[in-house]
Amino acid sequence: MTDRLSELTAAGVAIWLDDLSRVRLSSGGLDQLRREKHVAGVTTNPTIFAKALSAADEYDWQLRDLATRGVEVEEAVRMLTTYDVRWACDVMHPSYERSAGIDGRVSIEVDPRLAHETDKTVAEAKALWWLVDRPNLFIKIPATEAGLPAITATLAEGISVNVTLIFGLDRYSQVMEAFLAGLEQAKANGHDLSKIGSVASFFVSRVDSEVDKRLEKIGSAEAKALRGKAAVANAKLAYERYGEVFSSDRWQALADAGAHPQRPLWASTSTKNPDYRDVIYVEELVAPGTVNTMPEPVVHAYADHGETRGDTITGSYDEAREVFAGLESVGVDMADVIETLEREGVEKFEASWLELLDGVRKSLTAAGRGAGHPGEVAA
Repeated sequence: MTDRLSELTAAGVAIWLDDLSRVRLSSGGLDQLRREKHVAGVTTNPTIFAKALSAADEYDWQLRDLATRGVEVEEAVRMLTTYDVRWACDVMHPSYERSAGIDGRVSIEVDPRLAHETDKTVAEAKALWWLVDRPNLFIKIPATEAGLPAITATLAEGISVNVTLIFGLDRYSQVMEAFLAGLEQAKANGHDLSKIGSVASFFVSRVDSEVDKRLEKIGSAEAKALRGKAAVANAKLAYERYGEVFSSDRWQALADAGAHPQRPLWASTSTKNPDYRDVIYVEELVAPGTVNTMPEPVVHAYADHGETRGDTITGSYDEAREVFAGLESVGVDMADVIETLEREGVEKFEASWLELLDGVRKSLTAAGRGAGHPGEVAA
């Protein structure tokens, strides 16, 4: 029987799970995916946590304890989410060890309301790093203008970073610059660069959703022929830039000091349009040194019918540029697309964070009625 996920891994793609919940942890489901489906990392975001906390009673005992202590809602959210992430770090630690610190990583996001505040983002990143206290943690920082210096400052502290909400090529170049500057400062600060990890989360399917909407509005045959092509072309050109930066002399000096490259991570890889193949954003983005973070249904879909055709990115850059030229010719303003997606991305995570806060506030109010069994505690 063909192990399609093994083939994908062998092609250089690290398979990460874009989901986390205490049910997944307590049931052993995450560990099973690690052992049986080649899942080598985990990403989270405020939307994932809001959904997890609203749908399970595994959090009840901790909520009762927090209510008994009179903990404020924002601290309670940190306690609940860092508990899950700490546990997940322990589950993924074998992958971390086996890959010499490259994989086995679990991400937790700073409060998205801080996306436009550099100093507060850095302070929050340091607090989360201390709270989780695991070497295989990633702190997620959005690639906003204020996020860029926060990325550099956080890496300079020796803290590993997952840069999130990257949509455009120019912003991606700025992210890689922030990464290099952060590692250079970390080295100057005496940190062991081999212990610092980073990925750059480049969002995929949302690009097609926004561009396709504009192409439909334009309505011409030429416009409609470009549907479903923008996201993959955008990601391929990002990988071209990755190759340029991480073959430079500046990078080589850091690599000689033990640094690992900041891998491109393809995020938002579930297909939003049912007319598209359900694993298109996996199959079309295979290249060495990449990460693809997938919701569990996409993991299983690829295991069932995904096709690994070797490197599907390198060598296709001219084709990707032709797609961009076509989009420009029919009137799609990609700069405006990217600006819209970044703004909406932050807004969506802010809304999910507020939903999370509201849910925990209500749970704290209702908690404390009767003693609960504490269950398994992540030390």
